[in-house]
Amino acid sequence: MEDRRDRLRALGEFVRRRRKEAGLTGKDLALRAQIAQPTISRIETGQLLPTPETVDRLVEALDLAAASRAELDALVLRLRDEISRLKGGLAGRESANMARVRSAGRVVAFQAGMIPALLQTGEYARLCLAFGSDVDETDAAKAAAVRVEAQAVIFDPGREFSFVLTEGAVRTWPGTPSLMLAQLDRLAQVATLPNLRLGIVPWTVPAPGLPLHGFTIYDESLSVVESLTGDLTMSEPDELASHLGAFEAFAAVAVYGDALRELLGSIAADFRKLVPRFEK
Repeated sequence: MEDRRDRLRALGEFVRRRRKEAGLTGKDLALRAQIAQPTISRIETGQLLPTPETVDRLVEALDLAAASRAELDALVLRLRDEISRLKGGLAGRESANMARVRSAGRVVAFQAGMIPALLQTGEYARLCLAFGSDVDETDAAKAAAVRVEAQAVIFDPGREFSFVLTEGAVRTWPGTPSLMLAQLDRLAQVATLPNLRLGIVPWTVPAPGLPLHGFTIYDESLSVVESLTGDLTMSEPDELASHLGAFEAFAAVAVYGDALRELLGSIAADFRKLVPRFEK
């Protein structure tokens, strides 16, 4: 709770500081943005989380530069994510995550231990979301449904997606070998989309570094690291540069196209051998 209050205060201070830099009073900003003055006051004092429409009006009224807009968006996004998690459990958190995906024009993701959320089958997603001793199975199933429904964005030709996985991420399997065979089919299918680039770093080549964690970058302005207890949102230029550099390094040694399909076929053959042992 205290973190949320601190973030609301940080958001309010950001708006207040930018207003003063623009030489505006609270009344001036309210008139420019066509927002009630008490609303401006509540935002600046950390009592109110602005709606998306209010944020857009503030950005226009304050004539914020791209960097300042990204900073404001990051502050608002962290608060919305936290509130969604508190109100809606896993399904609420997933809805907040997918809203972020739907608002992005370009998504870049790297994973070393699992299939990225946008490429998961429904059952794979459910098992990922259900991991943990205190997870409600019904909540996990609802969250998985939200995740799968939101995957429709990858078929939007106006958006661009780039994914790089290690072979370890593709070979790490929850559930059953048959589940992974379905997941491999899903990867092979999405790899044919013209607006989506999928690469896998095979274990037969040296990795450019040790992948400490996966991450997803949205419009090169926000990077999100998924953890067991929540998402870590990073928007500082040095953080983004580090993640983009890591992505590019792994992308440079990944395989694509025919080589990717050949690798997926080889991994699928290994999973088929496991079916008799684990699915009797």
